[in-house]
Amino acid sequence: MTIGLNGRWHDAGTYDVNTKTGGPNGSIRNEEEYTHGANSGLKIALDFCEQVKSKCPKITYADLYQLAGVVAVEVTGGPTINFVPGRKDSSASPNEGRLPDAKKGVLHLREVFYRMGLSDKVIVALSGGHTLGRAHPERSGFGCPWTKEPLKFDNSYFVELLKGESEGLLKLPTDTALLEDPEFRRHVEQYAKDEDAFFKDYAESHKKLSELGFTPSSGSKPIVKDGTVLAQSAVGVAVASAVVILSYLYEVRKKMK
Repeated sequence: MTIGLNGRWHDAGTYDVNTKTGGPNGSIRNEEEYTHGANSGLKIALDFCEQVKSKCPKITYADLYQLAGVVAVEVTGGPTINFVPGRKDSSASPNEGRLPDAKKGVLHLREVFYRMGLSDKVIVALSGGHTLGRAHPERSGFGCPWTKEPLKFDNSYFVELLKGESEGLLKLPTDTALLEDPEFRRHVEQYAKDEDAFFKDYAESHKKLSELGFTPSSGSKPIVKDGTVLAQSAVGVAVASAVVILSYLYEVRKKMK
């Protein structure tokens, strides 16, 4: 259920606000990039999205990977994230080393996210996406999920984080770093108490990440809005079709778990 969420983050998370390079441009499909150490195992996500691309060839890879993340959040109970299509694919991949290292802490997190032009609140809100899924030792060296219900999008990542060590649940250095810094911790405590606040900030942060370096055209309209798919162009039809297919495939995978 989380392959779309991981794919959209690893494609978008390479953005550099200073050089205007990297970002959600579909370049993670390149072997040069998906074989980066931080992307270990993501070929599975790319192959999953390829099933949709084959049925909706008009959608760009860049849009598809970001759309997959939007759908993953919605179908697992998370907030609706307005999606605007129009991203262009790039064949140029950034050098390795732009994504977060899970073994590092506060300074590293800020270095990576500030390079993207994102704030402390966005760092914490996006970290809450770990409410979904689990780490796989054969890919990352880490195992087990972050929460007790890894197929449900809610605020339990923050609740569990504040509890401290819990048997069977994962807490990486980049997770515990959110408790070590006063500004980060302030947001963690807020989101643990108020799921609505987390959903609001997560939706805004997810959208911001998905549009790094991308300026929607003035005529672009959200394709996903308040749970309704809007298709107003040939590209819109392709995106709307992709939403349906992605949702169906996610549900099939869920039943297989």
